[in-house]
Amino acid sequence: MVSKLRNFRLALMSALVLGTLPTLAQEAPSLDSTTSEALPPSAADTAAALSAELFYDLLVGEMSASQGDAVNAVALLMEAARQSHSQQLYQRAAELALQSRSGQRALMVADEWQKNFPQSREANRFMLQVLLMLNRVSESQDALSREVAWTPAAAKSATYLSIAQLYSRASDKALAAAVVEQALQPDLKNASLAPAAWATIGHLRIAANQKDLALQALKHAYAQGPRSGATALLALELMESGVSSAEPMVQEYMQHQPAPTIQMAYARVLMAQNRLDNALEQLTRLLKGKPDMPDAWMALASLHAQQANWKKAQEALQRLESLVEKMPALAQRTQALTQAYMLGGRISLQQKDYAQALNWLEKIPSGIDTLNVQSLKAQALAKLGKLAQGRALIRAVPADSEEQEVQKRQAEVILLRDNDAPQEAYLLQRTLYEQLPDDANIAYETAILAERAGKIDVMEKILREIIQKHPDHHHAFNALGYSYAERNIRLPEAKELIETALQQAPNDPFILDSLAWVEFRMGNKDRALALLEKAYALRNDVEIAAHLGEVLWSTGNQERARSVWRQALIQDADNETLRTTLERMQVKP
Repeated sequence: MVSKLRNFRLALMSALVLGTLPTLAQEAPSLDSTTSEALPPSAADTAAALSAELFYDLLVGEMSASQGDAVNAVALLMEAARQSHSQQLYQRAAELALQSRSGQRALMVADEWQKNFPQSREANRFMLQVLLMLNRVSESQDALSREVAWTPAAAKSATYLSIAQLYSRASDKALAAAVVEQALQPDLKNASLAPAAWATIGHLRIAANQKDLALQALKHAYAQGPRSGATALLALELMESGVSSAEPMVQEYMQHQPAPTIQMAYARVLMAQNRLDNALEQLTRLLKGKPDMPDAWMALASLHAQQANWKKAQEALQRLESLVEKMPALAQRTQALTQAYMLGGRISLQQKDYAQALNWLEKIPSGIDTLNVQSLKAQALAKLGKLAQGRALIRAVPADSEEQEVQKRQAEVILLRDNDAPQEAYLLQRTLYEQLPDDANIAYETAILAERAGKIDVMEKILREIIQKHPDHHHAFNALGYSYAERNIRLPEAKELIETALQQAPNDPFILDSLAWVEFRMGNKDRALALLEKAYALRNDVEIAAHLGEVLWSTGNQERARSVWRQALIQDADNETLRTTLERMQVKP
């Protein structure tokens, strides 16, 4: 009778605990009456006592966890894991330790789990995760080496991607790259694995700002896998980082049946570098082989819009819409259509077809990306003479936090700024500045709007405060220097300010434009022209074009000046800098 009662209690506790830990059911000893009678009495009593203690620890441990007492929960589950030699219980203890946000407790569990199950990949992965969470990067090499060694060759590429993501979060990124390189040594000697392994090291070196070393990694990857997608992706990342010597390796890959996703990535990099003709070539080639690729049509529509080729932009957008509507998954379809309709709205705004912009935007379901959608609608309404209605749309967007309230006010400021209401824009922006005086970006926008509102002294005062508090804010140096150059005053100081900005952001086209403008004001036309040609090559911007045209005109190259201005007028005939330049010079391109 005692044996049956004991078994009943154990079964009850087992049911309670195993509801939380079903995997333990396979490991828990069976204690039915048959088993008990088959054992000698002393062995049966011992097993029952052990099981009772085990299940008691489990039950109380889970109860402690549910009540938020992670310390006792982990301790009890660890005791149960030791008694049962159960990997599942070690894993459960580890999960609770992580949930309690105690790195040291999690490390203790991981260490014991791994010692008891040295061949467990789960234990090793948990140890690696905890060490990196604690930023103990140098201690993670052994665990990483085991993970790499235990990964089947077919799954290596996915593992390399996970490794890059894990180690990119380390504070010492150079150390992270070195640790990963050591762990991948065996794979670097394997011809089939080396390109992807070197690419992983290269990505981490870029994150560590070791571009020269990343280029070395690319050369190793290219030597063993010139047609590897991993090699091409590393080359693309280096291109994005300004390493132009990586591009021939991308081009080599593109000649031999490139993966569509990598072709798409190359086109995006070219678009970001304002190499629109090259990007168009890549997208055309991509869509010839993959005509049903929505991302490519989205990029093509955007590219045509940048070139002010509105008809082709709309055609690409319509093709995109037809493809997206055929997507089977509702969530994916809704997200893609939202992006398409947003792009349609932006293209129509640039085309000055404000009614069509509203038509595109009205297709977006309510509640999706609300502030961005309503802001675009507000812009269209304002251009139709309904500025107050547009402001009301933005103000009606719900906000659940102070941050969202700030975003709403910023959207309203942009609406006012872009629709000939500089005084109202400045006054509203001023409220943000007074609310968040230490936010450098809000202070900067306040200064720019103060200048537009005619409050030059306020603009200069705020910019100087930003420079003093945030000496790395290159936009503030550039804005103050350009303001002096534009007003043709304090030109030596203006040049010094702009050169400081350029040191912090080399090859920024707008800072190059500012420096060119101050050189032009100082009479250095050749230097100004060289700087503007470089800036215009980096970014085909209307204001840069306005300045380039004026300098070309002043040097006697009037034909080229007219050509540059005509192209700028196609992009944005209402641009204030362009319009005032042409009016002042009395030129009709």
